[in-house]
Amino acid sequence: MTATATSNAAGSAAWADTLLLSFAQAGYVRAEPAILQPAEPFLDLSGEDIRKSLYLTTDLSGEELCLRPDLTIPVARDYLTSGRAGQPAGFSYLGPVFRYRSGQASEFLQAGIESFGRQDRAAADAEMLALALEATAAFGVRDVEIRTGDVALFNALLDALDLYPVWRRRLVKDFNRKISLEKDLEKLAAATTATRSEYEGVLAALAGSDRKAALAFVTDLMSIAGTTNVGGRTTAEIADRFLEQSTLKGGALPREAIAVLKRFLSIAGNPDDAVAELRALTTDAKLDLTAAIDQFESRVGFMAARGIDVKQTRFSTAFGRGLDYYTGFEFELHHRGNGAEPLVAGGRYDGLMTQLGSVEPIPAVGFSVWVDALTRIGRKVGA
Repeated sequence: MTATATSNAAGSAAWADTLLLSFAQAGYVRAEPAILQPAEPFLDLSGEDIRKSLYLTTDLSGEELCLRPDLTIPVARDYLTSGRAGQPAGFSYLGPVFRYRSGQASEFLQAGIESFGRQDRAAADAEMLALALEATAAFGVRDVEIRTGDVALFNALLDALDLYPVWRRRLVKDFNRKISLEKDLEKLAAATTATRSEYEGVLAALAGSDRKAALAFVTDLMSIAGTTNVGGRTTAEIADRFLEQSTLKGGALPREAIAVLKRFLSIAGNPDDAVAELRALTTDAKLDLTAAIDQFESRVGFMAARGIDVKQTRFSTAFGRGLDYYTGFEFELHHRGNGAEPLVAGGRYDGLMTQLGSVEPIPAVGFSVWVDALTRIGRKVGA
């Protein structure tokens, strides 16, 4: 089925009419970005690993293009080139995306909402969750489990602990990649070994350097060597690795910090209880996370005001969606009893707009609807 045929079929389905109508009634204008997109933003924001999932081509000028693998970045790019960039604006979408998925169709439908420019972040976050629940209802799926997290709390904790920047980057990377933080925390706590490295001189030269200085140093070394990457790693990745090893040689991550991180990452349950546990942790550890916790608590209040049963919402400080560009609230909706496959997923990504070229930071939050999963479950529910 062609993209146009797929889109037309979707447009005539009852669920599509219901879904798009609910988005329009909430004030979100239909966006229809071009199917062919510059590949660079996707590669820059998701790393070269995404290349094997993209359908790529090159135009006559040599620019690398791809069939859009999702709609968040294309909608954001169109917004930034419009006359409304920087102003509050909301968009909805429904259309085909293209991404290699082993054993599954590489062309599939994606629906969703993106909200830009709203300064009332807590209210906007709650609205996204409420609209996401409406989206599942459009398919006749109402028995859903709400899973939420907030990476802003984790980042605020790392800032308050005043860790070495390389340790902070490593822990954030673990969190975003859904790598076991518990395992890495123990590794960082272990005493450094006395084994020497063939790069001992480089590590010594980098001792005490910041990331900018380390990147400049490694760039110079690689320029002298006449190369831009080693083993597929970029200059920035190599600089980060050297800087990390240099810091680790200077001592282990303090046990006190590890104890606080472990206690923080163990907090899970309904959001009201989590707020109480977070405030107790900050008091005991003498850390100031007031702004991040207040924002979290405010969001919970807006969720309740929108009729969301907060007591039935699961929150976990360790919850993350595995994407680097999320900066705050994150959520997934699952059909109850189906632990692996999300039906709707999204969150706050305030940093993305500057990465796409905006001079000023622009608040952004949104979600994507996994149409194929919802359609499949909706049919079972209606059977």
